[in-house]
Amino acid sequence: MSIAKLPLFEALSQKMKWHQTRQSLLAENVANAETPGYRGRDLTPFAFSDQVNSLQMSNVTTKSTNSQHFNVEGQGAGKFGERKLNSFEITPEGNRVVLEDEMMKVAGNQMEYQAATVLYKRSIKLIRTALGKA
Repeated sequence: MSIAKLPLFEALSQKMKWHQTRQSLLAENVANAETPGYRGRDLTPFAFSDQVNSLQMSNVTTKSTNSQHFNVEGQGAGKFGERKLNSFEITPEGNRVVLEDEMMKVAGNQMEYQAATVLYKRSIKLIRTALGKA
């Protein structure tokens, strides 16, 4: 089995492809910021849960073998609330592309892509170290 076929690497690869596609859409929005009537586009948020649900993985459980060991079960943090952002601002050109917002999205997208890339590289390095090929 190839390392690239491991669930973690497949999910990270999909995440990086999503960021590449989003970057091109955001660049298109920036390029057309002053085009009359242009409507900006964005991708739906990437969800690792969708990637994980599509993969077949085995369950791993923990067990306390000594009463003095730390408890390793989660504390039920619950789900975080979701907040929808509304864009009511319309520019003088008649479109809804706000250049400042798009540039913030571009910067955030770039940082998230770099984080996924670093995680991918470090995971490969960890596997190579475990195999004694570092």
